[in-house]
Amino acid sequence: MTRKSTPIGLLLSTTGSYGTVGRTALNGALLACREINEDADFGLALEPVHADPGGVLADYAAGTEAMLAQGIRHVVGCYTSSSRKEVIPLFEKRDALLWYPTHYEGFESSPNVVYTGSAPNQHISPLIDHLVACHGTRAFCIGSNYIWAWESNRVLREDLLARGGTVLGERYVAVGETDMDRVIETILSAEPDFIFNSLIGQSAYAFFRAFRQACQARGIDQVARYPVASCNLSEPDLQEIGTEAVDGHLSSSVYFASIDTPANRAFASAYAASFPGAPGPSSEAEAAYVAVRLLALALRAAGSDDVQAVQAAVARQAIDAPQGRVHIDKETFHAYLTPRIARSRKDGQFDIVVEAKSPLRPDPYLVRNLAPIAAVARRPMLRVVS
Repeated sequence: MTRKSTPIGLLLSTTGSYGTVGRTALNGALLACREINEDADFGLALEPVHADPGGVLADYAAGTEAMLAQGIRHVVGCYTSSSRKEVIPLFEKRDALLWYPTHYEGFESSPNVVYTGSAPNQHISPLIDHLVACHGTRAFCIGSNYIWAWESNRVLREDLLARGGTVLGERYVAVGETDMDRVIETILSAEPDFIFNSLIGQSAYAFFRAFRQACQARGIDQVARYPVASCNLSEPDLQEIGTEAVDGHLSSSVYFASIDTPANRAFASAYAASFPGAPGPSSEAEAAYVAVRLLALALRAAGSDDVQAVQAAVARQAIDAPQGRVHIDKETFHAYLTPRIARSRKDGQFDIVVEAKSPLRPDPYLVRNLAPIAAVARRPMLRVVS
């Protein structure tokens, strides 16, 4: 049987300061393409076309223009919010669809984007609940100087203030900056209950190493006294940090490679076989995998790559993803996902410590959570697993 072949774009930085994470996202997308193309009964095939912007903001627009000029109407891609916002006007102008496979800060809506990464109520809100319950209400925020960190820190600050807590300080560094000495001195002087980290790539790796060293030099147990919590720390990041500073960090996500289910074991096995020697699967890899699987199902259901038809179709699809059941909310075109919080180990993996009982409806604008203290009961019901 002859199957219709549809080109899809993969706009993912596999080089540059956050190239390690980008490579895992590309691998997740390519694995999904391969599985679909090897399924003779699926009814269509995908032709992945990859562009590597190298983490350079202007090159995302150039890569998008090139793909759209080729007639590609569906692109899985972008890691940073800056890159996403750079290209959304192009998708809106050319009536194409961006499938965004990364956790993000929320407060955005576009008729030309499907979001398969987690929204703020699926990662930031559960993490705040956990930090307040287990560590305290005095935070210090450090992040890369762009919208992901700005907005994530704003959400944290407003929530903590409503609880009677405080943010003792905020510091931002350029993407790729690795000199962390001054900000670490400021953190230690402030003596927060925890550090909320929204650094990305090489900046994050340098911070974790330098902060652990600074604490050790002062005889401080960093993990116990100054826990570092993130919403963007995944397994490939742990490998980059290195064994001397990798353990004891908190991460809030919807996927960890240590999820012990048949679906995730199959995914991890297929990933390892397909990409030997590459960094292991991550939340970014899984979100890209989910994006391609949902896109393929929607293309098949729509019978064409027409954007409006595919959008209508994807809201009717659901998959048993590595993280659990995933489907798209027809009102926001964000995904129902399962929140989890985990602690990093010395072997570069995570122990899941709490997780939601079921997928949580996305709330990108946090409109269902306007009064944080009163709304805690309406947040995802997390159960302690270890």
